Amino acid sequence: MQKETEIKLRVSRETLAALRDHPLLKKRNKSGWERLELFNQYFDTPERDLANAKVALRLRRDGDAIIQTLKTRGQSVAGLSERNEYNWDLPKAKLDLKKLDGECWPEELAELDKKTIKPAFTTDFVRERAEIAWGRGKAKVVIEAALDLGRVIAGKQEEEICELELELREGDPSALLELAAELAATLPLMPCDISKAERGYRLFDANSYSLSLPAPELTAEMPLDDAFAALAWHLLASSQRLAEQYRFNGHWRLLQDWVALLSELRALVGSLGQAAPRTSTHELRASLDALLEDWRPLVQAGQDDPDVRTEAPAQFIEELTDTRWGLFSLNTSRWLMARSWTADRNTRGNRQGAAQLANWVPRLLAEEATSLQLGRYQQQPEDLAEQLPRIERIQAWLHLARGVLDLPELDRLYGELNKLEQLALEPISDEILDARVQQTVVVFQSRAWKTLLRL
Repeated sequence: MQKETEIKLRVSRETLAALRDHPLLKKRNKSGWERLELFNQYFDTPERDLANAKVALRLRRDGDAIIQTLKTRGQSVAGLSERNEYNWDLPKAKLDLKKLDGECWPEELAELDKKTIKPAFTTDFVRERAEIAWGRGKAKVVIEAALDLGRVIAGKQEEEICELELELREGDPSALLELAAELAATLPLMPCDISKAERGYRLFDANSYSLSLPAPELTAEMPLDDAFAALAWHLLASSQRLAEQYRFNGHWRLLQDWVALLSELRALVGSLGQAAPRTSTHELRASLDALLEDWRPLVQAGQDDPDVRTEAPAQFIEELTDTRWGLFSLNTSRWLMARSWTADRNTRGNRQGAAQLANWVPRLLAEEATSLQLGRYQQQPEDLAEQLPRIERIQAWLHLARGVLDLPELDRLYGELNKLEQLALEPISDEILDARVQQTVVVFQSRAWKTLLRL
């Protein structure tokens, strides 16, 4: 068994060609580019038992070599994936079911009749690979760079494979993100942790690509720093999967959810106070603001305009052909991995970062609720939009930390604040102003809101 740590980056054919001759890779290329033709047959049961268990089983023909590979359930954080991989050399291109036993075979598949495992789909591609190595401080980094171009074929359906894979051979995993970010500064690279196996299954069923990553489990005793890191990783990784799926099928709801996740991440970052000094979050906030400035108005307009919804997928493809989304994703991953918000904090900031979540979040919500001054906007509803950032900060923590909050009718407050937020986004009219006043009263009179004001 070996541990596989890698990052996958979706690219165009033009970018793939540019990577081959990129000065940074040329400088660090220790082996030259080796060209391989790889033919892969993936297997599963008719009921997709292996896919449901997050297991990939394939036979690969690489020249004269036949390799059987089993990849088991792993973890993926914002595009950097790690999973167990088992490989066996075979004398012929026939699946050896006897090897699927012991520690390599997941316990949840123990009762599976392996004779029901049959060919499912193929991924055939040309791979150009090279050993990329350099000194990083006192340590050495070795990464295998692979340029893959080919097709996934499932029955009559197919999709192009065009991607850069960076797999860690030696050194710190952060070096993968570092190299990817350096390349993404001038080339459009889209972090995308969809495997070739997941692409094959998606051709059978577009909804098989899971968008609902497991939410982090927060506890009352968890320090704010740890909770923020877990939540930010989750939001970033989820936004990357939504971006990939919206690129694939153009379903409007996915774009709405993508913008909502970016908005929630922005609110989260803006809520930390001295636990994250503004100098440490400046670049992240600026990147999020630029993305939201372009995409939030489009999503708002698309709620009532079908033409906007129809044109949005092409506009999103344009976004992905620029360097902005890839660079934002990779730099945010590096920022989170290094916990850069904790650097150069003062004593009070360190104390806030170490505060238990169950103590810190209620204080934050109480301060934000008091500062919101809802009573004022019952008299001046035309000015409610100026409070959108504060409403979003409250909403983010009500949503993400609901398990550690002891508030009556919390879910009801969350829903009513959502309505207020939507009204604040609507263009002003007499009808909207009246609705803002009424909704402000509903929130103000809710039990949860009154409890926050008393904290």
